[in-house]
Amino acid sequence: MTNLEQFDYYLTQLSHILGEILFFDLLGFMHTGDTKLLPLTVCWLVLGSIVFTLYFRVLTPGNFIHAIKIVMGKYDNKESVGEVTHFQALATALSATVGLGNIAGVSIALGVGGPGATLWMIVAGFLGMTTKFVECSLAQKYRTELSNGEIRGGPMEYLSKGLKEKGFPRLGKIMGALFAVFCICGSLGGGNAFQSNQSAVILTGLVPELSAYRHIIGMVIAGAVGIVIIGGVKRIARVAEVLVPFMCGFYLLASFWILGANFSSLGGVIEKIISSAFSFDAGLGGFLGVVVTGFRRAAFSNEAGLGSASIAHASAKSEHPIMEGMVAMLEPFIDTVVICTITALVVVTTGVLDDPNNTQIIKDGQGAALAAKAFGSQVAWFPYVLAVAVVMFAYSTMISWSYYGERCWNYLFNEKGTIVYKVIFLMATFSGTVVSADNVIELSDYAIFVMGFVNILGILFLIRTFREDLVSYTAKYIKR
Repeated sequence: MTNLEQFDYYLTQLSHILGEILFFDLLGFMHTGDTKLLPLTVCWLVLGSIVFTLYFRVLTPGNFIHAIKIVMGKYDNKESVGEVTHFQALATALSATVGLGNIAGVSIALGVGGPGATLWMIVAGFLGMTTKFVECSLAQKYRTELSNGEIRGGPMEYLSKGLKEKGFPRLGKIMGALFAVFCICGSLGGGNAFQSNQSAVILTGLVPELSAYRHIIGMVIAGAVGIVIIGGVKRIARVAEVLVPFMCGFYLLASFWILGANFSSLGGVIEKIISSAFSFDAGLGGFLGVVVTGFRRAAFSNEAGLGSASIAHASAKSEHPIMEGMVAMLEPFIDTVVICTITALVVVTTGVLDDPNNTQIIKDGQGAALAAKAFGSQVAWFPYVLAVAVVMFAYSTMISWSYYGERCWNYLFNEKGTIVYKVIFLMATFSGTVVSADNVIELSDYAIFVMGFVNILGILFLIRTFREDLVSYTAKYIKR
């Protein structure tokens, strides 16, 4: 074996071990080949979202409008502590979530669960809005201002500090450290190596001659990422506030072009999505498979409950912790309810799911290739447009996840060795373009979902105290 083959082998063994620990089957009928469709952590995230939605009841049109006003600067205060604006924090968090999952992930989710998964993905997106609201508010409440003026916040801070207030200091430290360690792992894998890998895959797919130069592609991507992340959150936020609106608008325009060309069939497509979402044609197991696939895709995409986005929102200048939580509610709506749904409509409308020529692509989980088929079915050069979108989405994800991992590294080791993390991150960026990403993404998925398990559990400890903060905020800022 070569060194790279040995690396892949050990990743495979480790991912299998973690899979047995973190996943379980529902009465044995949720198996599809070797894929276990009901991860315990996805159920945990969804249940947490339901509890928070029912308990806090913040999903109202009034709060949605209030959040938009905050982003537009109505409540800005120059005296507030922080490093970035509300809009920059939102853009930074969105740049991490709006990525390959919105294109490749949605495409393959539809291939596995069928069109009906779209509806459950939307439902999960709305539920995730409250979870984002809670975790990002807590990140503001318990954030730490470092000696150099930088802000460090997120689950590692509110788990340790919040549980200490509740009389569980040791548990808080353990949970905070667990989150930080797994967040670093997730930042190097799914937030980095997988992104650079898929960028290289789609580029070499369109231009096969580049296959012999994947190491060059890796160096270029690593260089482009390094230029931004070396400047910290302020530079990342400045890039994100320009890149995110542009790349989202670019992708949506391309999608609307395709939907416009198939406008007459949209009604039938929507009817198909709704009917298949509640179909029991394949029995109870088939129905649950559709539901779980939709929820799982939403969890991967908007990261609600994982706590990662709260790290970005902790650095925002905000008069009140709840204010930043209101801003964070917009993320799952934009990421899942809007962008993921548009992708799903494109894939279903173009009929690529029903094309027997794409059976192997779906079976192999090649979501980006399936999306390229959907775009290319309308206009021959549209796959090139998709390639640009994929690379932009991947790049934005990498720069934001580098900040998440760096803040967690800072939490574990203080300000010493931050440059070490950045070097490791850039090495992972390069490695992702030349090593198979299958095991990397599977392993990092486990790490990311452990983050979610620890995060939701910690929030449940703090839920009553946080409710008091919401009541005082509502009285001061909304009910005027």
